[in-house]
Amino acid sequence: MSNQNFTGVTTGSIATACSLAALKAIISGKTFNSVMIDAPDTSLNIFIDKTDIVGENSAISYSHKCPYNDPDVTVNLTIQSEVQLLDKEGSDDVVITGGKGVGKITKPGLQIEPGQHAINPVPREMIKNNLFPLIPEGKMVKVKISVPEGEEIAKKTMNPKLGIVGGISILGTKGIARSMSSKAYKDSIVTQIDVAIASEIKNLVFVPGNIGEKLAIKKLDVSKEEIIQTGNYIGFMFEEAKKRGIDSFLFFGHIGKVIKVAGGIFNTKHAVADGRKEIMITHAALNGANLDVIKKLYESKTTEDMLDILDNANLKLKVCNSLADAISERCKLRFDLDIKVILVDMEGNYLNDNF
Repeated sequence: MSNQNFTGVTTGSIATACSLAALKAIISGKTFNSVMIDAPDTSLNIFIDKTDIVGENSAISYSHKCPYNDPDVTVNLTIQSEVQLLDKEGSDDVVITGGKGVGKITKPGLQIEPGQHAINPVPREMIKNNLFPLIPEGKMVKVKISVPEGEEIAKKTMNPKLGIVGGISILGTKGIARSMSSKAYKDSIVTQIDVAIASEIKNLVFVPGNIGEKLAIKKLDVSKEEIIQTGNYIGFMFEEAKKRGIDSFLFFGHIGKVIKVAGGIFNTKHAVADGRKEIMITHAALNGANLDVIKKLYESKTTEDMLDILDNANLKLKVCNSLADAISERCKLRFDLDIKVILVDMEGNYLNDNF
């Protein structure tokens, strides 16, 4: 039986736990190795690495996001919360802000307004709900969430593309982090579309990932703001675009990934489905490839090898045009989208000319 942890806790849960541990330390004068927090659907026991009591009315608690079975860049990242217990001013019992390493919103279209720190609504509510019962009458608390390494880690996230500057976001909808196949991951990538719409960007270019983005910027007259990365969830992102009233766009990417869509494969993760060889052979046969070429394609190891075989048979352009047409037709039938398709190789060379 596997000992892998398939779930972890969100940055929002860690921030909540640190805030609660700091407030409890101020009130009791004692520190705690762990605290129990209430998340939307469960209660979670979160370990606290350290708490520093700073005077009578302030404390800072630290914790980190424990590893789980997911390539999450925030794993092992230290999150801290500085809490001050003050005489109440105004109507707010809990005031939350961000410090070093927590990003700031600069573009519309996200859950938080521009100018605010990227601490999402659910984590904000979790912090407020967990701290409020402990606040003495006539008092309020100010909470500042910081992530010392957040600015550097944010470079590996979607934040720069979404206009979130200076650090990571404090996220979570349920308090529990699951693998990248979860709704939380899909929610994170679909925000690209919302930001583009809010910024009134009209001509969008959808690409599978970082390679596609770099090649699109190199080959097309587009900015990063016009590019939407789908990851493996091409079908999901196309469906979400259609729901938001986007009926046409350019689909640009390396043939090794994009070819799967020609076979109706809209989740392109290798473990889910492949079929690249079979799809290429079908379109080669439809465009006049003889048995010798088909056998060579079947014995090939990579998409690039298949392109070389087709090139030698003077079939590469015809087959790639056929693939691009099939991709466009699949998207028309499934999502009622009118898309143009550009297939490229690893150097960014166009493989089809019917766009």
